[in-house]
Amino acid sequence: MKRIFLSLTMTLALLCIGFNVSFAQADVAPAGEEPVTATTDTNAAAAPKPAAKPEVKMEAEAEADVVEEEMSLHQAIKQKFIDGGPFFMSIVLICLILGLALSIERILYLNMASTNTTKLLEEVDSALQSGGVEAAKEVCRNTRGPVASIFYQGLDRADHGIEMVEKSVVSYGSVQMGQLEKGLSWISLFIALAPMLGFFGTVIGMIGAFDAIAAANNISPGIVAQGIGVALITTVSGLLVAMVLQVFYNYIVAKVDSIVNEMEDASISLIDIMIKHQMTK
Repeated sequence: MKRIFLSLTMTLALLCIGFNVSFAQADVAPAGEEPVTATTDTNAAAAPKPAAKPEVKMEAEAEADVVEEEMSLHQAIKQKFIDGGPFFMSIVLICLILGLALSIERILYLNMASTNTTKLLEEVDSALQSGGVEAAKEVCRNTRGPVASIFYQGLDRADHGIEMVEKSVVSYGSVQMGQLEKGLSWISLFIALAPMLGFFGTVIGMIGAFDAIAAANNISPGIVAQGIGVALITTVSGLLVAMVLQVFYNYIVAKVDSIVNEMEDASISLIDIMIKHQMTK
């Protein structure tokens, strides 16, 4: 009986130990599965990243494309400049720079030369009435522009008679007109020279294309296209420079004509004012 009891006791003990081990393993298994679950969750959380990576990649590629486009524009202009021939393209560029410099200088000068002739005539009239010729000359000295200079020359010869005043106004008006038109001949030269240089580069490019065809002894589209491309680049550059300078030239000419008309009208009014105040003999 004791052996049976001991056997049963040992069997129960072994069963209890087995159940405890089983429960322990069951408890450990979930704990061990947590990292797997965590890893799975991490992978699951990281799983959208491959989906997000293409978006980030697409944004980066879009930004890179924008940078490439910006750089490509600069590089394209530079490449076209080189393809057109540095010698001819440099001369065309010099024509553009010099033409723009002269145009800007003329525009600034003409804007500064513009005068409110109505106000100036009123001030001269008041000065003649209150202080005489010297007061009117002082008004002209303090006013900038060709109209005031012409008035000063006319008033300076007020005591020589009306005919001398008219001659002085006409003569000095021609001088002022020449100063207004200063530099226009150079601008017109660059307008004519730029397309001529472009056409000259076109001829050179065509000659190079035919020389390449003769050297290769084959009419290949690539050989012909290269020469024609160089020819067209120089032509376009020359025409573009001429068009830009032509716009500035026409504006300057119109401004000069406007100032000259004001000078003529104001000169006639000045003589009428001087006759009214009997400042001439």
